[in-house]
Amino acid sequence: MAKKIDGYIKLQVPAGAANPSPPIGPALGQRGVNIMEFCKAFNAKTTELEKNMPIPTVITVYSDKSFTFVTKTPPASFYLKKAAGLAKGGTEPGRTVAATVTMAQCREIAEAKMVDLNAVDLDQAQKIIAGSARSMGFEVTE
Repeated sequence: MAKKIDGYIKLQVPAGAANPSPPIGPALGQRGVNIMEFCKAFNAKTTELEKNMPIPTVITVYSDKSFTFVTKTPPASFYLKKAAGLAKGGTEPGRTVAATVTMAQCREIAEAKMVDLNAVDLDQAQKIIAGSARSMGFEVTE
């Protein structure tokens, strides 16, 4: 018989840097999950990724206090800021241009994020990433 699911916890955890401090500790502690066990498993799974890359994680907590987790690709905003060489997006999107990204860069990001995007083909995924760039105050050029 399958285990009964107690709930889901969605967190954005830095790759290879999970520790019991907030926000991880309190979120897992409320559900009675072994915090150190999650931290060790997550860090082991994300060792090959760039250090401190934000990784969206969905933790499934079962009624016997065991858990499983699924990691997703980093947010598009992380890749776009990296491509533009900035620490953050524009302060006034639509009014001022914070940086410029090319459609080729958007295509690379779309290829990396394709599994998590709601798109059928790569051209549509590229348009999604370009829209994210515009909403961050970046100019998208050919």
